[in-house]
Parts: sequence; structure tokens; C-alpha cells
Amino acid sequence: MLYSGPKAIFYALSKSSGLKRLASRYGLAAPHGFARRFIAGETIDEAVGVARELQRKRLLLTLDYLGESVRTREAATAATAEYLRLIDVIVGAGIERNLSLKLTQLGVDVDRATCVDNLRRILEPAERQGFFVRFDMENSRYTDVTLDVFYTLWQQQHRNIGVALQAYLLRTEGDVRRMNDLGARVRLVKGAYKEPGTVAFQQKNEVDDSFRRLMRMLLDDGSYPAIATHEEQLLEETCAYAATRSISTERFEFQMLYGIRRDLQASLVERGYRVRVYVPFGREWFPYFMRRLGERPANVGFVLRGILGER
Repeated sequence: MLYSGPKAIFYALSKSSGLKRLASRYGLAAPHGFARRFIAGETIDEAVGVARELQRKRLLLTLDYLGESVRTREAATAATAEYLRLIDVIVGAGIERNLSLKLTQLGVDVDRATCVDNLRRILEPAERQGFFVRFDMENSRYTDVTLDVFYTLWQQQHRNIGVALQAYLLRTEGDVRRMNDLGARVRLVKGAYKEPGTVAFQQKNEVDDSFRRLMRMLLDDGSYPAIATHEEQLLEETCAYAATRSISTERFEFQMLYGIRRDLQASLVERGYRVRVYVPFGREWFPYFMRRLGERPANVGFVLRGILGER
């Protein structure tokens, strides 16, 4: 099953408040906290420093101020203010103007109107300053509302936005078609949340096959799609399909997570492909970090070596 074994264990651990408190004490402790391979830091300034280093390696980037499951209007307002400050800092720093965000961080669980208002507050200065803003996708409970909010803002002529879609959901082929018809930009991911068989494929080979189908749809008919995976086989299949269809490397990009498969990131850049790195930062890093450990067993090894001091 997709969420058996280590993946299910780390997903459960990501919900532990006690483990979160313990990890927060040591995970990003300077200079060699065990989470620093995957998290750019807790502050905007730390994230900007990481972003500059990635740009020196000819990598593209998107910054994500971590946070999710906000339950109060005050917390959503505070997160919005932090994104507004991030916009100003990015402009001042002269780094690439690209952001990723989650709707539950901006108050969608408070009410839809609060979330839309907060998004507008972010999108208006972002648009003026030439930013692109991607809506991350959360678990399937939020798929409908995320896409509904996206369509609302798209209809209001916000064109500096895109959305992530998850290959493991049974519904995603229809969502990809609709986004292609709109001309909206899609980040294709596999999906990192625990989902039941009624809404999601449960076997890895099923998810991989879905990813391949959707990748081809996006390359054929999408608007500058982002193919987000760390699996070398799927990356090579994407490269091969684009070549057979004479699709230029300027018409799509690959996306990978900060700290994961840095070898592949560098290799793809050397081959002339565009590679964007998703750069997460902020104090609410623990749930994200645990999902990354569960997705790929090799990540656990990186963390253990860091704890033991093997650099």
C-alpha cells in the first residue's frame, strides 16, 4: 500500500506535538542542525541566503513560508503579513520572484472569504512586482476548495498564479484537462498525504502510471508545466517524451525539493533543462520535514549522518 511501512510511520509522527517541540529545539540549531539539509532556516534572511546559493548554481527557485492548518483569523492575518514582508525582502534582495503557499495557512479553515481576502492582499503587490505565486495542494479534503478559490481569482484576471495537482488522486486527470483549457500553469506532483482508496491510487505502480499520463497531457497541451519528481526513471521518461514531441526545454521545467537529489538537480541543469528548487523555511517546519523523511528512505540516512556528525 502507498502508505504502509515507513511512510505511514513518519506521517503519524508528523502529528506528534511532543516530538515537534523536541525537534524544534535541535533541528535547525546552527550550523549543523539535523533538518538543515531540507529546511532553509527559520527566518526570511536565512532563506534568501540559500536562494542566492541556488541561483549561483543556475537553479531556479520558489520560496515557501511554511505553515498549515491555521484555525484563527488572527493567525491567518499574521501569515499574510509575513508573505507581504517576504515580497519586500525578495525585491530588495534581487532574487527570483516566485512564491508557493498553502490555503490552510491563509485561513481557508476559518472561512473561504477570509482566505480569498488574504490571497488578494498577497497577489496584488506580488503582481505589481512581477511575482509568480503557486497554490500548493494539501490533502484531498482541500482539493475542491483550493481549485474553487483558484478559479475565482483566475476569473478576476489574476494571471500570476498556478496550482499543484497530485497524480495519486483519481480525479486529477479531469483537473489537468480543465487547467490546460484555462491556460493555467500546473505543478505535477505525486502527492504526500495519506489518502483512502476511494479517492487515491494505493499502489506505487498505479501512481507512477498516473504521473506518466498526466505528464504527457501537460507537455502536449499545458502552459509551461512543472514536472515535480525526484525519481530518475520518471525524469528520463519526461525528457524522452519531450524530445520525441519536439518540445523545447523552454516550454517546461522540472521541480525538486531543497536538499533532495542534488546530484540530479545539477545533472539536469548541465544538460540544459530548467530546474526549480522548492525552498521551505519558517518556524513551522516539522510536519513538512517528517513528510520528506517518509517519502524516501535515503532521506533518513542523510539525517542520521548529520546527527552523528558525518559531513
